Amino acid sequence: MRAAVATGVHEPLSVTTREVPEPGPGELLVKVTSCGICYSDLNLLNGEYAFADFPVIPGHEISGVVEALGEGVTWPEVGTAVGGQFLHDSDGHCDYCARGEQILCPRKRITGVVVDGGYAEYTLLKDGFATPIPSGLDPVAAGPLMCAGLTAYNGLRQAGAKPNSRIAVIGAGGIGALAIRYAVAMGARVAVIARSRRGEDHAKSLGAELFVATGDTDPGEALRAWDGGADVVLNAAPSNAAAAAAMSGLAPDGTLVLCGYNSEPFALPAQLMILNRLHAMANPSGSPHDLRDTLDFSARHNILPEIRTVDLDEAPSVLDAMNAGTAHGRSVITFD
Repeated sequence: MRAAVATGVHEPLSVTTREVPEPGPGELLVKVTSCGICYSDLNLLNGEYAFADFPVIPGHEISGVVEALGEGVTWPEVGTAVGGQFLHDSDGHCDYCARGEQILCPRKRITGVVVDGGYAEYTLLKDGFATPIPSGLDPVAAGPLMCAGLTAYNGLRQAGAKPNSRIAVIGAGGIGALAIRYAVAMGARVAVIARSRRGEDHAKSLGAELFVATGDTDPGEALRAWDGGADVVLNAAPSNAAAAAAMSGLAPDGTLVLCGYNSEPFALPAQLMILNRLHAMANPSGSPHDLRDTLDFSARHNILPEIRTVDLDEAPSVLDAMNAGTAHGRSVITFD
């Protein structure tokens, strides 16, 4: 099979040929239909995951079809369309796993970072971590739902989003655009915060009622003028500074949820938080039950990301463009 392999930090991806893996006990062999190219893949190449195990095949926004089952696996059946996510597996017995929060397991393993992922024609998923894709969802466009979609949807509900909530989304890229659409489908009111007005028309076409360009307006001030502030601010941008700047735009008892971030220190205004009982949290993707809920909600509301398809040989140049800040849109690797 053809695969793209990350050999080390700041090393280019190597497109090569490998043997198709055999599923061992508790594993499923999946023929990959598509794999989204995520900023987390760029983080891997830039050395931001100290626990990475090189060489490794990146990719954790996997859509594919079950090709074979390893020993002890009986479901999903061969031929089932499934998704693979950022969370590859967990220890299965800690308190977090016992209550269905495998994403919090201290011994979790990450797809495409410590075990091979979806930048290949075939990949192995673990029993219990392959999620059936509902009928009606385009399997190619569904790839990014396994991470960007899951992160956005689960971030909103972990932060307490509900009908009539005022939700501000920072950034309208891969995670942000889906967060806007999920929030609108939940019955919430949505504001979008961005650096410039370039994406205003697109954000409003997705359902945003307010657009704040931080180059022109203080985001906290603009949100406070929006019926008293946002109940939830979801940061989908890779910027801690952008999240901190919007903190003052939260309504009392409001919540800031970090889905995007960078390596810079993150400072919070303690007095403002105390006086208004504000909350700050982060959302690391989700557990298998969260992905089921995300895919079900996406199917019921016809929510899929806008994508452009590329072949495996184009993946290195897409990542280079993402690193340079010149990439546009969500790229998804497809296989014949």
